[in-house]
Amino acid sequence: MKSHHHQLLFMFLVFFAQKIELLTAETFTGTYGINYGRIADNIPSPDEVATLLRAAKIKNVRIYDADQSVLKAFSGTGLQLVVGLPNGFVKEMSANASHAMTWVKENVQAFLPKTSIRGIAVGNEILGGGDYELWEALLGAVKNIYNAVDKLGLADVVQITTSHSQAVFDNSYPPSSCIFRENIAQFMKPLLEFFSQIGSPFCLNAYPFLAYMSDPENIDINYALFQKTKGIYDMKTDLHYDNMLDAQIDATYAALEDAGFKKMEVIVTETGWASLGDANEAAATVNNARTFNYNLRKRLAKKKGTPLRPKMVVKAYIFAIFNENLKSGPTSERNFGLFKPDGSISYDIGFHGLSSAESSLLSLKAVQSGLTKSYILILTISAAALILFLKQ
Repeated sequence: MKSHHHQLLFMFLVFFAQKIELLTAETFTGTYGINYGRIADNIPSPDEVATLLRAAKIKNVRIYDADQSVLKAFSGTGLQLVVGLPNGFVKEMSANASHAMTWVKENVQAFLPKTSIRGIAVGNEILGGGDYELWEALLGAVKNIYNAVDKLGLADVVQITTSHSQAVFDNSYPPSSCIFRENIAQFMKPLLEFFSQIGSPFCLNAYPFLAYMSDPENIDINYALFQKTKGIYDMKTDLHYDNMLDAQIDATYAALEDAGFKKMEVIVTETGWASLGDANEAAATVNNARTFNYNLRKRLAKKKGTPLRPKMVVKAYIFAIFNENLKSGPTSERNFGLFKPDGSISYDIGFHGLSSAESSLLSLKAVQSGLTKSYILILTISAAALILFLKQ
């Protein structure tokens, strides 16, 4: 009889565990992420941004620093965050391992596990940029940050990467001809060797918007916008491309293969389209931005690879959540946001603005609260019934 009681008790505990799991399980993962740039004085608070992203079901988020107000706001949200070590810190971290350890302790370890920090991006677009001292310091900084993460027992949780612009490549058309620029290869190859050892991907900032604007006479804008087009044909690989982003990713795979890193995954860490520009930026329109971002979202939702790497599912972080009014440069630089500073949508690609996001979240909390109360009632009644049964 005792064995029968134990079986009943076990079944009850399994039932209860399943109900608790139902309340806490994270259901959204996938291929779509977003960059949370904050060079602005008029955007919503980090708490409001967390609400907006949760309502939009955008789980993967990149920031360009490790701002503590953001890390605190994202605590307990389930949002998966990649923090950035700004370029201005790279030389210091390369030269001093103890400073790297302090930075990781204060900006990553201190917020885990409540804030789900999944990666550290060491610098941004350093190779190919104008500061050659940074080129030389990058690998040392990457190694010191990784070693700090590893010593703290976080290497299985927090991935170390750095993002590259198109400036690191030569001959990117057709995709199969792409290689790393000769003056960059001596810095790139040791970096790739280390990333290969620790299992990190190649992070690419790829903008069909910029590529189209650099040569509008020879590039079909439909090809850049994922619209119907004849596309391009790569004779060497016998592959056809119907959109530019896939071609940019496969050009990167070709360069990696040429450098001896055929198995390394490519992740797009920035891509987007400006909705407003200067007089010489005619492609920066609301309609084009909507078309690009809507079609990109559809393409990522298919969870498929590229012509050259059909089994490597494309993952991309969109640039960006907001228009950033304090950014320098051409007007387009301040107008990549999917959302306006007040939290309303810049254009419709299926997301909702902040006001409806807050309403949705309140409704969700009410439902969850009701469910929690229901499960507590079920648990109480079931426990009482089980006790009475066991007493018989």
